[in-house]
Amino acid sequence: MICFSGLPCRTESNLEDWPLIAPLPSYGRGRDEPGPRYSNFIAGSNLTDVIITGRNGTINGQGQVWWDKFHAKELTYTRGYLLELLYSDNIIISNVTFIDSPSWNLHPTYCTNVTISGVTILAPVHSPNTDGIDPDSSSHVKIEDCYIVSGDDCIAVKSGWDQYGIKFNVPSQHILISRLTCISPTSAMIALGSEMSGGIQDVRAVDNVAINTESAVRIKSGVGRGGFVKDVFVRGLSLHTMKWVFWMTGNYGQHPDNSSDPNALPEVTGINYSDVFAENVTMAGRMEGIPNDPYTGICISNVTAQLAPDAKKLQWNCTDVKGVTSDVSPKPCRELGAAGKPCTFPEEELVIGPPELPKCSY
Repeated sequence: MICFSGLPCRTESNLEDWPLIAPLPSYGRGRDEPGPRYSNFIAGSNLTDVIITGRNGTINGQGQVWWDKFHAKELTYTRGYLLELLYSDNIIISNVTFIDSPSWNLHPTYCTNVTISGVTILAPVHSPNTDGIDPDSSSHVKIEDCYIVSGDDCIAVKSGWDQYGIKFNVPSQHILISRLTCISPTSAMIALGSEMSGGIQDVRAVDNVAINTESAVRIKSGVGRGGFVKDVFVRGLSLHTMKWVFWMTGNYGQHPDNSSDPNALPEVTGINYSDVFAENVTMAGRMEGIPNDPYTGICISNVTAQLAPDAKKLQWNCTDVKGVTSDVSPKPCRELGAAGKPCTFPEEELVIGPPELPKCSY
């Protein structure tokens, strides 16, 4: 039960207690179902200078009833998110624990200057779509020192869905992800997409750890998405029990409706991975671009992937990708077999948020 002073209480089991809200304009519909969506647990729009912080206090979404109804196909509308902020600027979320979200946990959308620091996010590893942090059509986002256990991607950078995202045309850009620890056996530590139709660029992932996670930094797109994913810089990954170290997917076929443009092909280029250590790995790389729309400018350097006892005999499976590698083991596929230099990383620091987080007094 959720109660706020002066307002009626809402119960998780009575869906009528949760008002419906409009779909996001860059999605055109709810993510689970067409039409509107259920309201979020915590939400705000057109805000400035937002601080959500605490002494690791807990915000509990009590998601089990939502997961059960989702699995039973009893939901007519899309589940709400634990925290969604729209069209807002100067946001700090720090030292708070979020647990059992009905669906995505933290969803800053159409926002700028977002700092998420020291946050813990927990959900059962088989809970449906409980993404940890999803910056969506947002710019200058810093995610640091977070611990996420999730039933979906720990972090998923997004920017709208097919023709709606193309029309809205607001990219996610200038994003820094550092010192993340992720556990997600069926999903990625960091996903770029699959809703990336407004574009994703200048994403930097530094010194991150994944444990028992399906893949590391995964690119997800497909025909009809349009948009782009470019200038991605990944450096310093420590990976422990992985299905795929490198995974790019160009065949995401989920569309909001039948109006997606089959000629809207994504541009994926300038993807850099360096200084990666992985152990207990089933397969080093599954790299799938799009026919007649290859993913280009891939650079992979200084990588060691130690294989699991049941590892695949074929360690790299590559189609419609082009790139170079340097000091990579196991030996990469021929599409990435050209000898290259160590991958680059931007020298200029990406400055986001205050140099020191504000402290609350009690």
